[in-house]
Amino acid sequence: MKTVLKWLLRIVLMLVLAAAVVGVWKREEIQRLLAVNSLFSEEKIVHNFSHMDQAFLTVPLPRGNGPTWELPYGPAYDLPEGGRDWIEQRAVTSLLVMQDGQIRFEEYYLGTGPDDRRISWSMAKSYLSALFGIVMNEGAIASLDDPVVKYAPKLKGSAYESATIRNVLNMASGVTFDEDYLDPNSDINRMGRVVALGGELDDFAASLKDSFAAPGEVWQYVSIDTHVVGMVIRGATGRSIPDLLTEKIVQPLGLERDGYYVTDGAGVAFVLGGLNFTTRDYARFGQMILQNGLREGRQIVPAEWIKESTWPSAPTEPGKIGYGYQWWIPVGAHEGEFLARGVYGQYMYFDQPRGVLIVATGADRKFREPGVNEQNIEMFRKIAQSL
Repeated sequence: MKTVLKWLLRIVLMLVLAAAVVGVWKREEIQRLLAVNSLFSEEKIVHNFSHMDQAFLTVPLPRGNGPTWELPYGPAYDLPEGGRDWIEQRAVTSLLVMQDGQIRFEEYYLGTGPDDRRISWSMAKSYLSALFGIVMNEGAIASLDDPVVKYAPKLKGSAYESATIRNVLNMASGVTFDEDYLDPNSDINRMGRVVALGGELDDFAASLKDSFAAPGEVWQYVSIDTHVVGMVIRGATGRSIPDLLTEKIVQPLGLERDGYYVTDGAGVAFVLGGLNFTTRDYARFGQMILQNGLREGRQIVPAEWIKESTWPSAPTEPGKIGYGYQWWIPVGAHEGEFLARGVYGQYMYFDQPRGVLIVATGADRKFREPGVNEQNIEMFRKIAQSL
């Protein structure tokens, strides 16, 4: 009996030791997974959205040594009726309003400040669109109607094999992908765990085998399509997205602070939602886009690409919000009115004829409720029209 007890005790000790070794070996992965599981919790969401580098692997986007693009302050402006209530209801963390290149309104909320580098979520998709326009203009990509596998051969045999670049830019790949953020077993949340645990998103994209429609026929918001756009850019140029974005966009903008990308375990940027910049640095990008790609006489993004990419070319349903090449076009939009949008209340709203740019960041856990996006766009329009 004593021999059996000693044997059992020895096994238990070995299991405890093994668990301890694994715990140390996988400590960072376990910590990231725990962080992901509480990323959107009510008591942590505001802090987390300003400190994504504490939860994920990242790569820097250095601003370089050039002078900062100064954003002058114009005449003081107060929000229209209902604006303060909207800020509270929508858990807005920062709001910056620019008109004709001047800051008319800038405030921070819920304990955030101007130095916070806030997570972009899907506003990052519009940055990638701008970068795509640059590299295509430089000749790295021949046509939007090229198949994605021409530049991303790893996708051969996947659901993306018959999709074109235009299809993935339009979110019309037809690839089956569950974007339900509230379902822990959805594809979008499985993808988040891949990133947290150091997996590779290229493998994740290549593993998708099912389609619900032929490419180009149906619009459905599928975030992994944006990762495929990134694979195309990398394959066409032989360079990483962070290196290209830094050289082509970040450093020419004259930002205040370095930014950073969340990455997967292979160091590949989380291009569909992993950018982190200050609110004013988001505004610098937005102001350049508002000015049709120009900054102080330098054409950073081709003007024709901005016009084409912000046109509602995707096969969205009539009467619903439109979509271009990784940009949103509101219902009833006039020419030059479009936006970048991320979950939980991240926005860049553009009204080119009025010279208005609005940047908002948020931690709105009710962002999925019916009518919230429409309410936000209505407030942006009200602000633009009241300046």
